[in-house]
Amino acid sequence: MKKNLKRRSIAMILLAGLTLSACAGKDGGIDDPGTDGKQTKTYSDEEIEKRIRKVGKKYDGLYSYEEEGWGFRGKSAMNSGAVMMTEAVAEAGDYEAADYSLSIADPGPVEDVDWSREGFNAVKENGFVSVATQPFSTFGADVDTATYSNFRRSVYEQDGYGISGEAIRVEEMINYFSYDYGKPEDGEKFAVTTVLTDCPWNEDTMLLRVGVRAEEIEPQGGSNIVFLIDTSGSMFDNNKLPLAQESFKTLQKSLTKNDTVSIVTYAGSSEVLLEGAKGSDHDEIEEAIDSLEAWGSTNGEGGIIKAYEVAEKYFIEGGNNRVILATDGDLNVGVSSEAGLIELVEEKKKSGVFLSCLGFGEGNYQDDKMEALADHGNGNYSFIDCSAEAKRVLQDEIWSTLFTVAKDVKFQVEFNPAAVKGYRQIGYENRAMAAEDFADDSKDGGEVGSGQCVTVLYEIVTVDSDYEIPGVESRYGNDEKQGGDSDELLVVNIRYKEPDGDRSKLLNYPVTADMKLDEMDEDTSWAAGVAQFGMLLRCSEYAGTSDYQGIYDRLKKTPKVMDDDFRAEFLYIVKQVGDLQ
Repeated sequence: MKKNLKRRSIAMILLAGLTLSACAGKDGGIDDPGTDGKQTKTYSDEEIEKRIRKVGKKYDGLYSYEEEGWGFRGKSAMNSGAVMMTEAVAEAGDYEAADYSLSIADPGPVEDVDWSREGFNAVKENGFVSVATQPFSTFGADVDTATYSNFRRSVYEQDGYGISGEAIRVEEMINYFSYDYGKPEDGEKFAVTTVLTDCPWNEDTMLLRVGVRAEEIEPQGGSNIVFLIDTSGSMFDNNKLPLAQESFKTLQKSLTKNDTVSIVTYAGSSEVLLEGAKGSDHDEIEEAIDSLEAWGSTNGEGGIIKAYEVAEKYFIEGGNNRVILATDGDLNVGVSSEAGLIELVEEKKKSGVFLSCLGFGEGNYQDDKMEALADHGNGNYSFIDCSAEAKRVLQDEIWSTLFTVAKDVKFQVEFNPAAVKGYRQIGYENRAMAAEDFADDSKDGGEVGSGQCVTVLYEIVTVDSDYEIPGVESRYGNDEKQGGDSDELLVVNIRYKEPDGDRSKLLNYPVTADMKLDEMDEDTSWAAGVAQFGMLLRCSEYAGTSDYQGIYDRLKKTPKVMDDDFRAEFLYIVKQVGDLQ
């Protein structure tokens, strides 16, 4: 009976977290010749609205679970405990007692209690700065997407837990979506796209979009991957360990005989459940994943140390060596502070093993620790709120997620004071670096995976704009004549190291005023709309004329909404958050 209950729990996740698929309702529309001579379809407002509703509704009810007539909503400690007790009794063979336990598991109406004790770091939003005093904007690359999927579950879940406005990392929302960036030419690490246009929320500024796409390759030497899975009691809920199991089963389907898989679990102590299996041994790997159960305290430190030991044992020279941590981040045994965890993974990453983090659950979720672990472990960070997200991260974008092609990637945008008097970077606040750190190879940047894209937005105030930028009077004068003979507004500088290298390489991409577009292209409009949405969530003083209705009306007209489920879903969320009719 225990196995049957477990199978039903997994089934509920599969039913609740339906994988997003292409919308079948695309038989409408009118053929319209595009500017490139190709036939494109235009759609009526009714067709677009129907499409957005259809995709968005797939998430309704995702965070509420009903089984055998009693409620199991993933947050109730009483219901979780009742399920544990029921399974224990059933395992002993006392089926009558098990049935009785089910009948008393529902406590009936209870007083509303805020069980949430989630951990987020507040983000202090970037403001405008003067080019005369700060001509360099320097930061590490960031390809994490956790903020968006974490916020999404807070929109759909019934009890309203979730990320607060001041913890929104706007760059992670922008980078969640795919954009049409060209591929790098042969022999080049990156392709860089720069777009300059009018800012849609501030008539006195321009908007700069920088898009970077990495080369797309797969690991030639194979992958050595350690699944590090939190099996403590806090992971019992359906959207935690059961969803983590489903996620790793999705991942392992893409692995081959050239890959090595190990599984390390941790609760009160760590355990090596599977060691050095071939990636093609799918049945063995899946059986080990299915055997996991949640119980006990959370010794994350012990699990991390053990996972690195196993990864180092099966290290593949020239291959992809990585630990993938799945947890709610609620560590309570051993080193558990953010500072202590950072010190631990920074020491361990010297082995050449990278650390990626997959977050699960709500109520006690620790976003701050998860982000810190991934950033300092040379990895990336995703939040898995349903099986659709697991498929996106661990199947559709598997090598972007798991295979690093450039490490310590840093950006430095240098503005020409003769042409630009001020700027504001949108997002990347917790990735900011000192200008001097850009050329210092001892300073850590960010990691970029195979084929992965990074999108960066700036609001720019040119010297002829009426927008006022606070300045600082200098006793010796501000040298605004520097760069006066150049037609450049700015230059985008990128430094990166090869995954196994220790010396960085430098790339430069100038941007001139004559590159400005008369109208925003679709990708810039979309990235700008996501940024506006993030600013509204943060109650940003820089949101200007942004409003939910304006974002929705502009973005729903972009053609990709009819082909890209994630874009249609975003508009559904904008409609719900903005309470639009």
